[in-house]
Amino acid sequence: MADTTDNTATEKPTSAPRKTSWKYIGPGIVVAATGVGAGDLVATLIAGSNFGYTLLWAAVIGCLVKISLAEAAGRWHLSTGRTLFDGWASIGRWTTWFFAVYVVIWGFVYGAAAMSSSALPLQALFPDVMDFKWWAIACGLTGLVFVWFNKYAVFEKVMTVLVGVMFVVTVYLAIRVTPNLPDALAGLLPVLPDEKDSILNTLGLIGGVGGTITLAAYGYWVNAKGWTDTGWMKIMRLDNRVAYATTGIFVIAMLFVGAELLHSANIAIASGDKGLIQLGDILEDEYGPATAKFFLIGFFATSYTSLIGVWHGVSLMFADFVARYRTRGGELKGEEVASGQRERSWPFRVYLLWLTFPPMVLLFQGQPFRLVIIYGVLGAAFLPFLALTLIWLLNSDRTPREWRNGPLSNAMLAVAGVLFVVLCVKQIWDQPWAEFF
Repeated sequence: MADTTDNTATEKPTSAPRKTSWKYIGPGIVVAATGVGAGDLVATLIAGSNFGYTLLWAAVIGCLVKISLAEAAGRWHLSTGRTLFDGWASIGRWTTWFFAVYVVIWGFVYGAAAMSSSALPLQALFPDVMDFKWWAIACGLTGLVFVWFNKYAVFEKVMTVLVGVMFVVTVYLAIRVTPNLPDALAGLLPVLPDEKDSILNTLGLIGGVGGTITLAAYGYWVNAKGWTDTGWMKIMRLDNRVAYATTGIFVIAMLFVGAELLHSANIAIASGDKGLIQLGDILEDEYGPATAKFFLIGFFATSYTSLIGVWHGVSLMFADFVARYRTRGGELKGEEVASGQRERSWPFRVYLLWLTFPPMVLLFQGQPFRLVIIYGVLGAAFLPFLALTLIWLLNSDRTPREWRNGPLSNAMLAVAGVLFVVLCVKQIWDQPWAEFF
């Protein structure tokens, strides 16, 4: 995809390399691994199961939309030298309140969901070792220990290995089911299925392709990599495209599996992570236990990268949020993230503990109904918040003129904002509010 700004750099700090090189790629791999969770793969799988290849184009557009959002977040960090939370705080105090409520409630419910998702494939692979809840707790604790004692460089290397596992498994499955390439190419044409609510289903697929708060965390990972100024802009853009090209391969491969393995045989699977366990059973019936176990390993890699990615990235954001409060409005610099100060700070570790231990209660008691509704509404509201605040920040004098949005970036962010507002309204509308009160 073309650069989403119409200007080029006027200065190139000596800290950055003179040439763009693939060897610098890293934060993009992290954001791709974190953003594509089991839920995204199930949603794409179900889209293929229900509609065949018809919505392939929607999965591609979803990746392009997310490229624009992540690029905008990274461009803010590099062009201003300030963190994204510092930018939000400059807009108004309401952004701080929204983030504070969101990050506390979202983290509590997401912690349990991430641990459960990672535990499912492990229990399927090793059914007689221990109970599901203890697998989930083990996943949370290992994620906590790994992120607590390792800095970004090690974290990135481990994420890259797990992404490699995800890539091999999903591409292998897509090849194994023998996709119908002419039908797949026809699926790139923007056509809606002849089904009730097809527009909303299509928008849901576009909006769900890889990424929620992890899109905002991308700028923090860019800084943690050591990229802090405009000399890294071209490399950041290459890195970002690699991220969503990788994401595109994951979701398109799963759509192929849904179209060929499920749609052609008229097989339905459950929504949510358990749908992937069902897929494992179907793969075992069709191709044998070795393929099923290989798939479950990929399922674990998908879920566990989302867990440790959120444990690291959102903890960085929370640490930045607390730093803003402690400095009483002082400017937050990307260099502080690059130095590793945030990863060693007590707010970073407090939020790690928040993501790990309180959610364990939900593993034993189930998710409180009202809390789940609030979690769903806040989660749906975050991406419109991100898209619209990035438009605000990157068209104002907060951003150096040469790095402000061009027409293409504004158009893509506006499309993202409208898309996510529609999905947010639908999510709120679909909540059983009568039972809430």
